[in-house]
Amino acid sequence: MKMIGSDYVLEAHNIFHTTEVDGGGCFNGAGNSALVLKGVNLTVHSGEVMAILGSKGSGKRALLDVIARRADGATRGQVLLNGSPLSKALFQQRCGYVTQSCTFVPGLTVAQTLHYTPTILGGYLKSSKVRQVLADLALSQVAHKRVEYLNISEARRLAIGIQLVRDPVMLLLDEPTQGLDPLSAYLLISILSNTAKKTGCGILLSLEKPRSDVFPFLDRALFLCLGGVVYSGGTRAMLEYFHAIGFPCPQLENPLMYYLCLSTVDRRSRDRFLESSQQIEALVERFSRETPISDAPLNNMGSGKVPLAYGKPGELKVWIMLYLKLLASTFSCGVVGMKTLFLRLLLLPLSMAILWAFYTNLTDDASGFFTRNGMILNILGLSYGCGILTTITLFPIWRKKLSQDTPEGLYTGTTLLLSYNSVSIPFSAVSSVLASCVIYPLLLDSKFNNGTVFAYLFVALWSSYVLAEQMTISFLLVVKVPFNAAIAVTYVLVISIALASGTVRSFKGLQPWLQDNTKGTHTRYASSLLHSIAFQTRKLNCTPTASVICPKPTDFMHERLGLPDPDETIDVAASCAFAVGLAAFNMLLYLFPMPRCVRQKFKD
Repeated sequence: MKMIGSDYVLEAHNIFHTTEVDGGGCFNGAGNSALVLKGVNLTVHSGEVMAILGSKGSGKRALLDVIARRADGATRGQVLLNGSPLSKALFQQRCGYVTQSCTFVPGLTVAQTLHYTPTILGGYLKSSKVRQVLADLALSQVAHKRVEYLNISEARRLAIGIQLVRDPVMLLLDEPTQGLDPLSAYLLISILSNTAKKTGCGILLSLEKPRSDVFPFLDRALFLCLGGVVYSGGTRAMLEYFHAIGFPCPQLENPLMYYLCLSTVDRRSRDRFLESSQQIEALVERFSRETPISDAPLNNMGSGKVPLAYGKPGELKVWIMLYLKLLASTFSCGVVGMKTLFLRLLLLPLSMAILWAFYTNLTDDASGFFTRNGMILNILGLSYGCGILTTITLFPIWRKKLSQDTPEGLYTGTTLLLSYNSVSIPFSAVSSVLASCVIYPLLLDSKFNNGTVFAYLFVALWSSYVLAEQMTISFLLVVKVPFNAAIAVTYVLVISIALASGTVRSFKGLQPWLQDNTKGTHTRYASSLLHSIAFQTRKLNCTPTASVICPKPTDFMHERLGLPDPDETIDVAASCAFAVGLAAFNMLLYLFPMPRCVRQKFKD
């Protein structure tokens, strides 16, 4: 029984596409342009499986990207769905695209991964759809298996299942059998064929080395060579067409591979290269001559309107799905879940406990003042460092998912960050409270214990952690390697600590313009809070002698920070404003489209 109520026809008419090859990067200008598709035509009906066949560089992926409206470069021609132009928004709503690089969130099971896919379905309908997809893709036996333990065949079927949950009318797949053993490849193609017949979904997939046993499952085939069409049409008619033009398939030969070799340039020698190139040009010219390009679409049903089965889920529903996915990954019972909980909850308190072990015998004599100043330096550095380490460990998988899901139109970077921060910030607050409890006795004289001072310490730790986290997220927008992003953020924060914390060098030792610039850093205000806690509430046990100088706390703070009597209210407000403001800035930053070089970096 078909799940899609209407018949659909996907058509591509006279597609020419030019794109950049060997681009020079973001700062080296554009690369060389090349025509990668030359007058391509194809037709796929509901319930059919069509294979795009060709060697590497033939234009298979470029054709899929053009149909999916993801291709960079100039495109001429028409792509139609039921006679209507297939826009990017329409493709995102009614079609699906499975690429080779599909990333799953570790810690989730197969069933959870499908269930948390944003769709307009909910409740029983969503659960029923997930169970059906699991059964159709032979994944029911591994429904409760965590995605990081899936083999390549199961992972490939799960990637297809993520698209099928959204009930597409057309499904595109880029090399779905690549890397699979023959049995797994046969299973996958047979499953796709059964799914197409059962649901009425049209399937368009690319293959580089098709085996003979998949031939019965293919309804149509398109042979490409260097962007030109050697043949496009039904697989049964294919045998008749090539036989009629003088290239019959030998008995016991795989017809797909035989005609694929016929459509491939032979590069073993110069003579073979020229001979095979001329033969392929003749084949392309003959096919285009015998199948003239139609000016009108083959299917006019729908009168330019494409019915939508379910539509697109709202932003609130998408946010809830992402939030639940983050929570499920965090609290999963496995190595991934334990690592995530440790980083979010225990890393900062454990760092402060190690610091406490080094400074537990700290005294209030003259040398203790300078030691306490060094302790403040370590507190700031560890707070920043924990924020960086946690983010480069946990966020890159979500950044990669964003680069894959954005072309699908599932959600924006802002929605992802809202969900991520909704989980991360409460965890960081709890972690900062625990860390404050550990380090509190070292900073504050026991005679001055009160909740207000504890809150100052909490704000200093929490804002430092969140600032480093959000700064790392900013860099990870354009930097693919997490370690490189961590180095860049560390470099910025080390400079900030050296100039604005008053722990590496005194404020009075800076040039006047540097003194003014430190007001634009978070470190100045967080360090001021920590100095206020450590020095303003302490009574110095020191007897001045000829060789011992006993500084007053106010004089010491004026020397280090340029502030004899800091205003804690301003410091608290400024510290929080830097952390929250950077989080808000990231949400705006992740709204902007990235340059092609950045998109390509995360795509590869």
